[in-house]
Amino acid sequence: MAKPKLIKERVPTPERPVEERVKSFVEVNLGYDFASALKEAERCIQCPPEYAPCIKGCPVHINIPGFLKALRENADNPDEAVKNALRVIWNDNTLPAVTGRVCPQEDQCEMNCVMGKVGDKINIGKLERFVADYARERGIDQELLKEFIAETDGKGRVAVVGAGPAGLTCALELAKMGYKVTIFEALHEAGGVLMYGIPEFRLPKDILKTELEKLEKLGVEVKTNYIVGKTVTVEELLQEYDAVFIGTGAGTPKLLNIPGILLDRIYSANEFLTRVNLMKAYLFPEYDTPIAVGKKVIVIGAGNTAMDAARSALRLGAEVTIAYRRGREDMTARVEEIGHAEEEGVKFEFFLTPVEFIGDENGKVKAVKFEKMRPLEERDKRGKRKIVGTGEYVTLEADTVIIAIGLEPNKILVEASGFKANPDGTLIVDENLMTSIPGVFAGGDAIRGEATVILAMGDGKKAAKAIDGYIKGKKANA
Repeated sequence: MAKPKLIKERVPTPERPVEERVKSFVEVNLGYDFASALKEAERCIQCPPEYAPCIKGCPVHINIPGFLKALRENADNPDEAVKNALRVIWNDNTLPAVTGRVCPQEDQCEMNCVMGKVGDKINIGKLERFVADYARERGIDQELLKEFIAETDGKGRVAVVGAGPAGLTCALELAKMGYKVTIFEALHEAGGVLMYGIPEFRLPKDILKTELEKLEKLGVEVKTNYIVGKTVTVEELLQEYDAVFIGTGAGTPKLLNIPGILLDRIYSANEFLTRVNLMKAYLFPEYDTPIAVGKKVIVIGAGNTAMDAARSALRLGAEVTIAYRRGREDMTARVEEIGHAEEEGVKFEFFLTPVEFIGDENGKVKAVKFEKMRPLEERDKRGKRKIVGTGEYVTLEADTVIIAIGLEPNKILVEASGFKANPDGTLIVDENLMTSIPGVFAGGDAIRGEATVILAMGDGKKAAKAIDGYIKGKKANA
C-alpha cells in the first residue's frame, strides 16, 4: 500500500480585511471550517505520543497527535470527530478556545513539529481553536463536560487565589480530580489578564465567558472582589482549606523614571487595556468608562502587550507609533501580532530610548524626547544585542503615551503573608511549586514575573498534581 503523499503547505486561515478590522474590535482571525481543519490535520505524520516533539514543547502537554487523529478518524461525522478530539484536548487543557487564540505556538509545540523539516509546520493552534469553537457552537462541549464532572467524595478543599490562567487551570484540574475548589478574585470578573489585558479582536469576551462557565459546571465556586492579604488572609484560608494556590499574576506596571512621567495622558499599558477591555471604554458612552486617546499615540515597548495597546489605540481613532529601544529582531511580540499591527497601519521606530516627556501649558504630554541607540555585537544573557546611547536625540509628537515595558507581581500578598520572595516580588517555590508556607503553592507570573498565558497554565496544572499529592499525604498521616 502506497504511503499517503505529504502535503507540505499549511492550509491558511482567513482573516478580516484590514479596512474592516481597523474600524472595530471584532475578532481578526476567522478560523477554519471543518473541511479545511480536516485537510490541515491530515498533514500530521502522527509521531508516537511518547516521542512527539510537539507534546514535549507544550507546557500543558496536550496529546496533539492524539486529538488530530481523533479529528481524522471520523471525517464523515464532524460532530463525533470534534467530540473525540475535544475529549483528548480536555484531558490536558480545559481552556482550548483561549490557548488556541493567544498561545505562542510558534515558539512551543509548532516550533518542534517534525513536519517543519520538509515543509510548513502543522497549524496546531488554529486546529485547537477550531475544535473548541465548533464544539461550543453546536453544544458538543456541554454534552462532553458531563464526562469530566467528578464526585466530590471528601477528598478535600482547596482555595485558589486569582482567576487568571494559572488559577483557572489549577482550579479546573483539581475539580476534575474531585476536590471542592473556591477561587478568590480581586476584580469583579474572573479571567485575569485574559479578561482585562487581551483585546476583543484577539480574544472575544463572550468566548472567554463561555470557557469560564466550565468552572461552575465542574463545581468550582468563584468569589469576586476579594483581595487576599486584605479582605481575607492566607492564614485564614489555611484554617478552612486543605491547601492554597497563589496565582495572582503580575499586575503592577513598570514605569519610566524620567522627567515628565506625571503629565496627563501618560498611561501604563495595564491601565489603558483594563479600561478598554474589562471596563468596555471602546463602547463609551454605552458603557460608563471613557478613555482619552488623542490623535497621535506613542507606545513604548515591543511585546504582545505593546501590540495590543497599539492596535487598540488605532481602533479608537489614533495615529500610532511603537517606539522600541532595540531592533526588530529583538521584539518579543508574536510575529503574527507584529504583522497584524503593520498591516493595520501602526508605525515602528527602532533604537530609541525615551529620556523625557514634554508637556504643554495645561500639563498634558505633547511630545517624547528619545536618545538614539546603537547596537553592539555583544549579547546579553537573553541573547539580545546590547545597546549603547549615541548622544543624539530626536523628539516625536504625541498627545497620548502608553508605556508597555513590563509588569511585576503586586507585593500586597507577599508583604501581608510573610512569603519568602525575590527582590522583584516573585514568590520563591520548591520543585513542587510549594512556597515557604507549608500547604501554600504558587505558579504563573506570581513566581515567574511577566510570562505567557500557557506557561502560567502549565504551572497551574503542575501545582494541581502537587496539591493532590500533598493533601493525600496529609490525610494519610493524620
